Amino acid sequence: MQARIFKPAKNAMQSGRAGTQKWVLEFAPSSRREIDPLMGWTSSDDTRRQLRLTFDTREEAVAYAEREGIPYLVEEPAARKVQPKAYADNFRFDRIGNWTH
Repeated sequence: MQARIFKPAKNAMQSGRAGTQKWVLEFAPSSRREIDPLMGWTSSDDTRRQLRLTFDTREEAVAYAEREGIPYLVEEPAARKVQPKAYADNFRFDRIGNWTH
């Protein structure tokens, strides 16, 4: 069962970046989920999928995976593009779009 080491992305519903600074080790699913015929709930016998280990650095996560003999795949985070914006730009004289209110 292969593990994935990555840095999580920022939540799209929040403006802050909490929880995106640590590296995460997550296991890939080894078996598919099945639907319970009586209740309709989904279940799986894969308990490793419930694990989500966090580390301060990528090297710590890789060292843990190698020490435990877990095959892993490291996904590097994408570069963050910051576009500076200001509220005053909505009222500029040379604004391209029409300002309607």
